[in-house]
Amino acid sequence: MRKSDIKSLPEFYDRYINLVDDMELLEALETITPEYLFSDTYSLQAIEDKVYAPEKWTIKDIIQHCIDTERIMSYRALRFARNDGTPLPGFEEGEYAFHTITSQRTIEDLLDEYEIVRASTVAQFQHFNDLMLNRSGVASHRTISVGSLGYVIVGHAIHHINVIRERYYPLIQQEID
Repeated sequence: MRKSDIKSLPEFYDRYINLVDDMELLEALETITPEYLFSDTYSLQAIEDKVYAPEKWTIKDIIQHCIDTERIMSYRALRFARNDGTPLPGFEEGEYAFHTITSQRTIEDLLDEYEIVRASTVAQFQHFNDLMLNRSGVASHRTISVGSLGYVIVGHAIHHINVIRERYYPLIQQEID
């Protein structure tokens, strides 16, 4: 499945899907990996627990959030691929972030976990056929297809690395000045 094969972009999730180029879903999952996106570990480590404004997440919180979100989206994809029509609830990302222990973890540790989660996601999506990829379900009161969830996984990570580059990388320059 290519991104352009998605019949209708789901509201809210379109912001993530649109960040992914028109490519095969498995290619996107296998090439736009956490290792690829978060490859500038020197800068990430330099920032580590700093925030650009009060009440904002740290880099480690963001990586944990990406891990949690990928797990949740993969779970939703599995349910819908197996034709489970049960509407699935949303999740409160702020509560998830509040109840983590990222301050006790390293960037490397988090990225290692993220790569393992992505490998699991790829293994799962490799075995979805076109029928499964086009099945839809309701999550967070929105209808979304299995294939769309795959592109959300990739686009969500792109979104967050863009935020890191825009809002967190300037913190390094501020220290130099």
